[in-house]
Amino acid sequence: MINSPLEDIEAAALQLATSDRAKLAERLLISLDEDDEILATWVAEAERRADAFDRGEMETIDFDEAIALARARLANRRAA
Repeated sequence: MINSPLEDIEAAALQLATSDRAKLAERLLISLDEDDEILATWVAEAERRADAFDRGEMETIDFDEAIALARARLANRRAA
């Protein structure tokens, strides 16, 4: 089976370091030519988080763990 160019690019991008993926994501968002204050705010937040991660001030957690934590928080709110 032959991969599409998009699949090849995605596979290559996923091999990048976290900070490089964040920078790539920012560039891709900007390339959509969105001149939106909300988008700019999200880009700034993504940069802030990537920088904090690079400085060792923020840790990451596994996706499944993040989903489990979010579900637990929602369940606690509903129970309260």
